[in-house]
Amino acid sequence: MELKHIELANLAVSGLNMRGKGKADIANILPSVRARGVLVPLIVRANGTPDTYEIVAGKRRYQAALTVAEETGEQEALPCAVIAAGDDASALEASLIENVARLDPDEVTRWESFTRLVREGRKPEQIAATFGLTELQVKRTLALGNLLPRIRNLYRRGEIDAATVRHLTLISKAQQQAWFALFDTPGGNCPTGSQLKAWAFGGASIPVSAALFDVNGYSGGIVSDLFGEDRYFTDAAAFWVAQNEAVEARAEAYREVGWSEVVVLGQSEYFQSWEHERCPKRKGGRVYIAVSPRGDVAFHEGYVTLKEARKLAKGEGIDTPKRPEITSGQQDYVDLHRHAAVRAKMVDQPGIALRVAVAHMIAGSPLWTVRVEQQRAADAVVESVESSLSEAMFDARRRKLLTVLGLDPEMPVIAGNDSEGLSALFLRLVALDEGTVLDILSVVMGETLHAHSDIVDTLGGHLGINMAEVSQCDDALLRGVRDREVLHEMLREVAGDMVADANVKVTGMVKRQIIRDYLAGAGGRSKVESWVPRWLRFPASAYTDRGGVGSVERSASIPTMADQSEPACDPIRIAA
Repeated sequence: MELKHIELANLAVSGLNMRGKGKADIANILPSVRARGVLVPLIVRANGTPDTYEIVAGKRRYQAALTVAEETGEQEALPCAVIAAGDDASALEASLIENVARLDPDEVTRWESFTRLVREGRKPEQIAATFGLTELQVKRTLALGNLLPRIRNLYRRGEIDAATVRHLTLISKAQQQAWFALFDTPGGNCPTGSQLKAWAFGGASIPVSAALFDVNGYSGGIVSDLFGEDRYFTDAAAFWVAQNEAVEARAEAYREVGWSEVVVLGQSEYFQSWEHERCPKRKGGRVYIAVSPRGDVAFHEGYVTLKEARKLAKGEGIDTPKRPEITSGQQDYVDLHRHAAVRAKMVDQPGIALRVAVAHMIAGSPLWTVRVEQQRAADAVVESVESSLSEAMFDARRRKLLTVLGLDPEMPVIAGNDSEGLSALFLRLVALDEGTVLDILSVVMGETLHAHSDIVDTLGGHLGINMAEVSQCDDALLRGVRDREVLHEMLREVAGDMVADANVKVTGMVKRQIIRDYLAGAGGRSKVESWVPRWLRFPASAYTDRGGVGSVERSASIPTMADQSEPACDPIRIAA
């Protein structure tokens, strides 16, 4: 009997299987297969077609694996015990034994047993032969020994799934402790499943199979994934240094044998075959080298663009670029040394650094991503904000500064404008005095200030903002108040206790109209000036003890100035 892993596509149920007819009931084993995969080998035999097998015993596990594959879009090879072909009696006997005495042992308990055997000197292949498992299954089970005991217990109780356990076996005990810190923190966004692998490897898990270089001479860390039969680089930065050197070496080798041009595409670029046409080297065909974010490298030899192919068909030549005088590796040397010199000098000139920062905030760069606060809400709310005094003041300042920058004053924002380019924008800022640059910075900061964050509450208090000077309750807010208790307390604040007590039982519509009359001085009511709902004030407060008001909760979480050891900020003065 041979033990091996066989792909789902190469398996089919045999007619000799005692459960061979119809759809099997897999309800009781499907959760286990979802969580841990198929642990007990199927019994199969060759069916006469190369590399295909028929299932003598294990139909339910096979159908459960098919169901999981349909759910996840991923297929895993199943462990199988291959019996001799042509022996129908043995096949029928195996099916009977399998289905009468089915065993699905707990994997952690199996690990405990296997570990004791290893301590006694047994090798994985010997354990596999003894228990009728594949050697890979034994190694996967033994990999659980790399886990903290608590993780094994969580897995045993089904509180974490097999995919999470699989990736936890790849990381150190210290990383497992860091993972537990997230696991135990409510709302800690603890990574699980495939997300855990990305977290463990700093955002990208690069398989050893992607390496273009000889890994035997690689000095960085490599970890084995016994579950996936693959190995991964633990240090992405070290991998890319070695990989880029190998890519450049291959590109140089292509140039040496006469290719007119070798194009190394960036990681965010892809070779689109439908935008190119085959062309031999002697006619100007070039080599495209595509490098994926996972590290894989693909070589596309002998291609030109469709436009160039049309020129060749007309008998016209195509421009052959001259070979660059330095390699990409040498370009890295040049770029990084110049970068180091510039930033070392810039730290002594904060006025220049300020202008560079403002230029980045406006135009962005591959390392700077600045998003404008969209102030999204219902139409009535957006209209109310746009017509407010605060927004009018801010917009007037923005239009003025757009003109100073030589940009269209009708543009809705300054931030995110890359029409001028980063360098051109910086040179414009250099020509401005520092006061104007700080004004531009203030507007851009306002445009990119998150509306639903505690920094708004902190700034409101620190700047001493009195909302009554710029805002007053309007219909957009009043129409949105649905709570009777809150609406009545608002009426009490605006009209006083006597009016509020006299209108306890009136409808919300009537109460809103009374509030409107007092705010406008209409209907014979005395006009109330400078009233602002509690939620809008700095600091914000609530009308009830029920909570659930974001501005109130954020205000309550902000430390007061008395709690801070740092002195208040002085006005900024920066030498140009």
